[in-house]
Amino acid sequence: MIPAFIYRHIAHRPNLIKIAENVGWLFFDKILRMGVGLIVGVWIARYLGPEQFGLLNFASALTSLFAAFVVLGLPGIVVRDIVHSPGEAPLILGSAAFLHLIGGLASILLITGAITYLRPEDLVARKVVFILSSAMLLKSSEIAVYWFESQVQSKYIVWVQNSVFLVFVSIKVVFILQNAPLLQFVWIMLIEAICVAILMLFIMNIYGPALTSLRISLSRMTSLLKDSWPLILSAIAISLYMKIDQLMLGQMLGDEAVGIYSAAVKISEVWYFIPMAIMSSVFPAILEAKKYSEVQYYAHLQKLYDFMAIISVTIALPMTFLATPIVTLLYGVAYIESGIVLSIHIWASVFVFLGVASSTWFISENRQILFLQRTVLGAVVNIGLNFWAIPHYGVTGAAIATVFSQAVSAFLSDYLQQETRSMFAMKFASLNPISLFKRLV
Repeated sequence: MIPAFIYRHIAHRPNLIKIAENVGWLFFDKILRMGVGLIVGVWIARYLGPEQFGLLNFASALTSLFAAFVVLGLPGIVVRDIVHSPGEAPLILGSAAFLHLIGGLASILLITGAITYLRPEDLVARKVVFILSSAMLLKSSEIAVYWFESQVQSKYIVWVQNSVFLVFVSIKVVFILQNAPLLQFVWIMLIEAICVAILMLFIMNIYGPALTSLRISLSRMTSLLKDSWPLILSAIAISLYMKIDQLMLGQMLGDEAVGIYSAAVKISEVWYFIPMAIMSSVFPAILEAKKYSEVQYYAHLQKLYDFMAIISVTIALPMTFLATPIVTLLYGVAYIESGIVLSIHIWASVFVFLGVASSTWFISENRQILFLQRTVLGAVVNIGLNFWAIPHYGVTGAAIATVFSQAVSAFLSDYLQQETRSMFAMKFASLNPISLFKRLV
């Protein structure tokens, strides 16, 4: 997965080769999904129209809002613990899987109660939400992802997810050609999630700890939750300011507005795979650097911020001017209002990229409380702005609220906290073209 001209420069650094190859696999995975998924997703959006497409995204947003109760803030904590104590991997993974299962059951109950309260008379919306929420029970299979990330071997997960993805993309195309109703698309999303879960556990059983070796320990579960509980609350806050705009649009303006907004968000958020792919590959290396040298550790972080800033601005700048032509070309004139939404919303990616990068510091320093504080602040700002902006500016107001809340959470909040003021300075330096140029040359 590494081009020859790059490999020649890093051949003497095996750890860097491993990271580069892992990033390559993750980029291959996401680029394939971004390309094929966007094409089919656009086709589905055109087929369903803004209203039904809006209902599907409203249901997805509501389900995602409660996903924090399933994830439980465990991904980074589990990877960290496996890196530090590889011999305890079966115990760590087994305990995490059990916690995910309990969280999945709790989230289904919460989601069912929420949709019943929000739309008591809308039987279709309740069916769609219940089907999508059933996938929460499959989150235990994510332990396979944690294992391969800790070993910097994401290629196995890429094989599984993309094989299943391509099969089910084909099925969705058949559904479109056969004029299938909305509920058939929802059911196939659940079946796809089931297949991925089964295959991921199967692959981990072959190339990682055997499933029969996994163990559950109350003390280990307590330890995991002790470290992750601030991340659980942080994830809830993140879900709020990532998804609350679609829920508020649906309740205040209707499903068609959600469809218009979601069309833009799909294009804007498709780039978010980049920081996640980079982080899942460099996270173990940054943890190792901290063991040996604080200077090297912070130098790595600054390089990471610089890299994230360059990539995000390179994406956002041209998209600002090309938003409306891109939306019209992909979705058609029915979604033309999505253009202005996209030109604004795309700038949230700058702060998302920096925020993902800084999550490394919070986990490695075990300062999850600080991370919680900034995400809660971002959620409060976003909800408050949406209450004001949506009635005045509609879908455009929701986009403005998202960008501003991301800036507050991932950037400005670092200045408010004494412990993270150095992070603010590093991020500011990465966004300052002059200082960035000096470091690059």
